[in-house]
Amino acid sequence: MARASAGARLHFGFCNLSLSHERLYGALGVGLDSPRVVVDAEPAPAVRVAVEQAAGTPSESGDSSPSVRDDVRGYATAAVDLLGVDGARVTVRESLPRHAGLGSGTQLAAATLAAVAAAYDLPARVRERAPALGRGGRSGVGVATFEDGGFVLDAGHPTARFTTDRPANGEWTVPPVAARHAVPDDWRFLLVAPEAAAGRNGAAEDDAMRTAVERAEPGLADRIAGIVTRRALPAVASGNAEAFGAAVAEIGRLNGAWYADEQGGVYRPPVGEVVDSLSGAASVTP
Repeated sequence: MARASAGARLHFGFCNLSLSHERLYGALGVGLDSPRVVVDAEPAPAVRVAVEQAAGTPSESGDSSPSVRDDVRGYATAAVDLLGVDGARVTVRESLPRHAGLGSGTQLAAATLAAVAAAYDLPARVRERAPALGRGGRSGVGVATFEDGGFVLDAGHPTARFTTDRPANGEWTVPPVAARHAVPDDWRFLLVAPEAAAGRNGAAEDDAMRTAVERAEPGLADRIAGIVTRRALPAVASGNAEAFGAAVAEIGRLNGAWYADEQGGVYRPPVGEVVDSLSGAASVTP
């Protein structure tokens, strides 16, 4: 049996959503040690999928297991086809909350592919194959952190390739890594999940992103570029947590301005209230 495991990722936003600049998107984020996704796989004559609950028994019911099982079945089926093997028995030991900003889809897809490939002693080539699994289209942070972790800034895509319709799976490449830095071992990221409905995903997310891109103010990208190059990158390189946190917070606020019309404000309610509360806590930076 082969196992693949990866931590969640945090996505801090994009460097540019305006069609007025040469490069579009350009995401930045960081890989976490936990929570994690853990996937086991072994050769089988067909695709078989099981999702374990915390107790370790295969689940046939529950709030999230059926959705996770459906996702994994799709990823495993695609992986089997890409690898040219007959099938695999795939078991999800641990999974990430879906649509919670932790990169659950990309990390689960990559781990499934990697586990199935390892079960057959074949190279996974996750970056090359992620588009065929429907991952890595806009942001390359999830794939990059799955590969090597750390803080990642990707190079985005040439703006000339932007299309109003979502390309079919496999018809894009994952953005290359423009910069990567190891995260200091003593840094901690506090994850706070507000009591709110899940954010947009799938076709609804694509529609919202397309609208944001078509309306994006190009001047915001210039401001973000300055923060990334003069504040965020030097801070992570020098291990200055306070400066890094302040830079990331400002990048988040500026990104929110692009989405304000779509989500009802710079932060999707009630996130703004949570941010204000945490910003006043002495234990949180900043």
